[in-house]
Amino acid sequence: MKKTLCVILSVLLAVCLLTGCGGGKGDDGSEKVLKFGCFCYASTLDPGDETNAAWDVMRMGLSECLFKFDDSMTIQYALCDDCTTEDNITWVLHIRDGLKFSNGTDVTPSLVVASIENVYNNETGTSRPRKYMDYESMTADDAARTVTIVLKAPQVDLRKNLAYPIFAILDTTGDFDWDEHPIGTGPYALVNYEAKVSATLVRNEYYWNGEVPFDKLEIYYLGDAGAKTMALQSGDVDLVENITSAADLKMFKEDKNYNVSIAQGVRCGFAYMNHNGILADPVLRHAILKALDDDTLCNVTLGGLYTPGYSCLPSGLAYGYENLVDVDPYDVAEANRILDEAGYVDTDGDGIREKDGKNIKLLYLTYTNRGLADFADGIMVSLKEIGIDIDLKVIDSDSLWNNMVNGEFDLAGNNWTTVGTGDPTEYLANWYSGYVGTDANGNWNGYKNAEYDELYEKLATTFDEAERAKIIERMQQILIDDAALLVHGYYNSSMESNTSIDNVKIHTADYYWITNEITPAK
Repeated sequence: MKKTLCVILSVLLAVCLLTGCGGGKGDDGSEKVLKFGCFCYASTLDPGDETNAAWDVMRMGLSECLFKFDDSMTIQYALCDDCTTEDNITWVLHIRDGLKFSNGTDVTPSLVVASIENVYNNETGTSRPRKYMDYESMTADDAARTVTIVLKAPQVDLRKNLAYPIFAILDTTGDFDWDEHPIGTGPYALVNYEAKVSATLVRNEYYWNGEVPFDKLEIYYLGDAGAKTMALQSGDVDLVENITSAADLKMFKEDKNYNVSIAQGVRCGFAYMNHNGILADPVLRHAILKALDDDTLCNVTLGGLYTPGYSCLPSGLAYGYENLVDVDPYDVAEANRILDEAGYVDTDGDGIREKDGKNIKLLYLTYTNRGLADFADGIMVSLKEIGIDIDLKVIDSDSLWNNMVNGEFDLAGNNWTTVGTGDPTEYLANWYSGYVGTDANGNWNGYKNAEYDELYEKLATTFDEAERAKIIERMQQILIDDAALLVHGYYNSSMESNTSIDNVKIHTADYYWITNEITPAK
């Protein structure tokens, strides 16, 4: 009898635990757990070591910056609640009263300074904080709750740069470990982390900005979109980000058991063109762009995951897209004509054009995330039709990065945020010839245009937003005229969830995945 009773109690206990594991459960007092499946971009959680680590830490709801962006990419106050400057060089920031890290330590101006300084002192990887803020001095006044930053040169709006994830405020007291256990001010606090595998977080009992709805957050790092789909369908997770299979996304949209949030974000899908190799010839670059049907690639091949476009900046941003002229609209006949005239001909009948006796074969590197490999497949087929061969290699993002730095590519697929600091200046540096030289920074495509360089440098001393917008509009047209890059389109970010949770929303700035907005379903 006792043995039988023990078995029954064990089963009942297991049932209770299971009913507490879904996002919408817990009305009986059991633990409310949110299970999230996502891609992992970093092998550490230290923002000072990897930019991707900074993003991952913020996306998991662990960290916050002094400022943040709303969905129109307008700057908002966060841990800082007031900011003043008279000359755009000296900035005085007031740190919000009553803030605590998730371990209960008070967030003082001195610790804010220590957190930011730690990123600079340990910039051994890809973060490069000086790209965003190059300061002369940074001092704290704990009594006044202010941080004063004196820059080496004026900045248009330092608040936007300080909203970038590498400037998340993390605790530096005691024997702190940012590699595997950073302590932040976000709604959730980390308790366990296994690189590239999983992370477990719990409610931050000291959170300053409203109720935290879940007791526990379990994050599972999933390698591709297919794994996300299967995990969501099986109930292993309640929420995933960015399903990039057109068929799977359609399935979730049409199934009443799931909710899908989609928004045209600020990411551009594009391929670098290596101007130091065979693509130094503008005729070949223009022919490639004319041979590609952007509308079909975005809306059919990718199933609407991207919005078609031809500029390096998304059409939804306020930088004059409607005034730009596409000099390479889809026209296969014209692509063939200009290649013929330039001496790219197929002399041996194998279907591949030659120049100077060598087949035109481009090394195209890409990776699987956000549909980039699907774009590459479609582009490879399209270019074969005009006699251009592709050696396509789908590799991991770290290997792609290394190849780009070393110039070992002809085309390199990417998907990048264009206004990471609420402004495209840093992104536009990818085609500025003076942006060279390190493992993390560089105009790796070798593009050079004197007018573009001059306009890029002018942005550093132009503070009027309308004037900046006109400069940026002209820079876009120069890149279009020069066929400087291959634009895929503008990525439509998404989040998919089952109906056990509510209020799931993909934000324009995709630093913000897990927030306290997401709640159990009622």
